Amino acid sequence: MSNNTVAKAVQEPATVLVTGATSGIGKAIALGFAKNHLAIAINGFGKDEEIAAVLNELKAAGAKEAIHVPSDMSLAGDIDRLITTTQKKLGSLDVLVNNAGIQYTANVEDFPAEKWDQIIAINLTSAFHTTRLALPMMKERNFGRIINIASVHGLVASVQKAAYVAAKHGIIGLTKVVALECAQQNITANSICPGWVLTPLVEAQVSAIATKDGINRDQAVEKLLSEKQPSLRFVALEELAALCLFLSSSSAASITGASMPIDGGWTAR
Repeated sequence: MSNNTVAKAVQEPATVLVTGATSGIGKAIALGFAKNHLAIAINGFGKDEEIAAVLNELKAAGAKEAIHVPSDMSLAGDIDRLITTTQKKLGSLDVLVNNAGIQYTANVEDFPAEKWDQIIAINLTSAFHTTRLALPMMKERNFGRIINIASVHGLVASVQKAAYVAAKHGIIGLTKVVALECAQQNITANSICPGWVLTPLVEAQVSAIATKDGINRDQAVEKLLSEKQPSLRFVALEELAALCLFLSSSSAASITGASMPIDGGWTAR
């Protein structure tokens, strides 16, 4: 192995873009990278003061730099500006974390066509656009880490989630193709497949169960988890952030094309 090859093999990232990172899973992942002193770009919805608070939190956590790039992830033009602006302001884009996503539930025959299109656009097509736009610089630098936040629903299905399940299965397929195409260029692509994580969306589901069944919150949480997640506990946001950090490191240079469940045993059934 040449000295040049060794140097490339131990290269560590300096910059990261996390989509959908103004709250929930995306924010937790961004904070994980901030604690490792990377320069961070995020996008996501929120009032100006809310976004400013997130950026201040990232800087306080140790981010070398933290910027927010407004962009509608259903629009290819906005995604182009997101990638271009990130690369220009941070100097590179070493790690791309595709996290942006939305949800809607209904039986297939009742599923609104516009909701299908919107979920596929944001949960799947946006990751295609960010990836195709980020890859040229990654290839030029001979380094890159692409991490797609999929879901257990990329591996198994649940009722009333046709668009979400289709998008998450699709993003796992996209991940594998990118991994194969970049296998010899020190660029990896992997999918993380979380089970139940206590996000605001899931908290709303817990509240709905409690109201519908006339039970308290703890009982509603147990009912929700017992249907799918044998651990009977939510996946911690910090666990997802830690996995992203590992996959971004030189220690994970040979892990590519993988779909990693982090689901308390959901997909082991």
